[in-house]
Amino acid sequence: MPTDDQIRATVADDLPVGVWVARVPGGEFVYANAMFAEIMGIPGLASPKLGGYSQPYGIHTRTGERYPEDQLPIVRAMKARATVVVDDIVIHRHDGRKVYIRAQAKPLFEGDTMTHVVIAFIDITREVEAERARAESEARLARAQRLESIGRLAGGIAHDFNNLLATIKLVAETLERVEKDPRKKRDLQCIDEVTEHAVRLTNGLLGFAGRGKNLATRLSLDAVVNSMREIIQRTLDRRIVVTFDLRSKSDVLADLSQLEQVVMNLVVNARDAIEGSGAIAVRTRDVVTEPGAKPSVVLEVADTGTGIDPAIRDRIFEPYFTTKTKGDAKGTGLGLATVYGIVQAHGGSIDFADNAPRGTVFSVRLPAVGASPTESAHPSGPRAAVPRGHGKVLLVEDEPLVRAACGRALQEMGYEVLSVADGVEAVEAYRARSAEVRAVILDMVMPRMGGRETYLALREIQPAVPVLLTTGFALNEEAQAILDLGVRGFLAKPYDVDALAGALDRIIPAATPGDR
Repeated sequence: MPTDDQIRATVADDLPVGVWVARVPGGEFVYANAMFAEIMGIPGLASPKLGGYSQPYGIHTRTGERYPEDQLPIVRAMKARATVVVDDIVIHRHDGRKVYIRAQAKPLFEGDTMTHVVIAFIDITREVEAERARAESEARLARAQRLESIGRLAGGIAHDFNNLLATIKLVAETLERVEKDPRKKRDLQCIDEVTEHAVRLTNGLLGFAGRGKNLATRLSLDAVVNSMREIIQRTLDRRIVVTFDLRSKSDVLADLSQLEQVVMNLVVNARDAIEGSGAIAVRTRDVVTEPGAKPSVVLEVADTGTGIDPAIRDRIFEPYFTTKTKGDAKGTGLGLATVYGIVQAHGGSIDFADNAPRGTVFSVRLPAVGASPTESAHPSGPRAAVPRGHGKVLLVEDEPLVRAACGRALQEMGYEVLSVADGVEAVEAYRARSAEVRAVILDMVMPRMGGRETYLALREIQPAVPVLLTTGFALNEEAQAILDLGVRGFLAKPYDVDALAGALDRIIPAATPGDR
């Protein structure tokens, strides 16, 4: 028949918490149950005493330092002469595992004399990991909401700047065509070149804002990366080794130039993270996250660089945030921001992780498609020749400066211009003079009546009305939806005189006898 001590030991061993008992004031080991050994990875040790527990038991703080001996639960309980609870302990077990602990230390007394301290150890690893996952999820959500807010602001600013740049570009080009003084022509060309640089910056902002997605076609991500191998190699320092592991069999629906921009920006970002020699790996693969889910194509760019400081991880996708501040490596802060916006605009996602033993892995996930490739029915590039025109063009533009500059450019091409400030005026003017109007240049974003509503109203008057859609937002889904209604052409602001002339030439119906 078991003794009372044996029964007490058996019960203690069956408890779901670790139990450890030591004498005070010296801290000599008295007892530890089986669960204590399971949690700690070792049984209770007889050798350590007060002031020497952290090292043999592997007791650390959550930030990784040795736990201060004077802050251990037994010491706190002795000082307080009452039960204390400590939940910031991490045990670094000898087998490499880390166990998060909540310790409850209770002093035992004989009269007023403290004789022992009993500590109950509870494994809270799952609780801590769940809380950490929840916090990370909330942080990602907050980051996404912040970036969305910044994106709306950036998109609005870029749109307004594109309208201003359109005015400068059209005026400069129009004056350059008629200017005879070579010095003044060079000055006007300089203005045009500066405007082009500004356009690239605003397009970067539009990319971040997700407002710059062009007409998408079915593309092989592997083929896109393969076509860029040479330029990627030329971009990298010879001390950086780049490898390609392309295993994707699916295609994506994307704009080619923007997909190339995503790849190149990520590679350049990886290059800039490497100090001296290193390696970059470009990988693709197909992924199905769960049964029944739509497949995705993943692009990964991994580097062996310095990694990302935890203090800035929530900001790396923000526009104009950069850590490149010295010499030739100084950056604009639009590289990753542009990638983020392009990926979001294509219905995808981007994330990053540490690349053990050092560096970073950026992962872009895009929806896979299985349809056959189709080309856009709405070409928008400028033609080589600059056609002369004639007849009346209805110019619908709410920005006065853009309206004036575009009107003058059209007149220099040979057109007669009928200018209005918004969609309501456009419908009234077209209803009165539709027989004279050969084409309509229609802004997409306007007060009172937007581009879509205006086009539908114009089509009610004349179903075959030739319309050229323009916007400072570049060609995004909203513009595509208007094109799908039957609009014949598209032109992103700021456009030059050649592009405007070519776009009009393509949408204006062929001449009829006596028309020219």
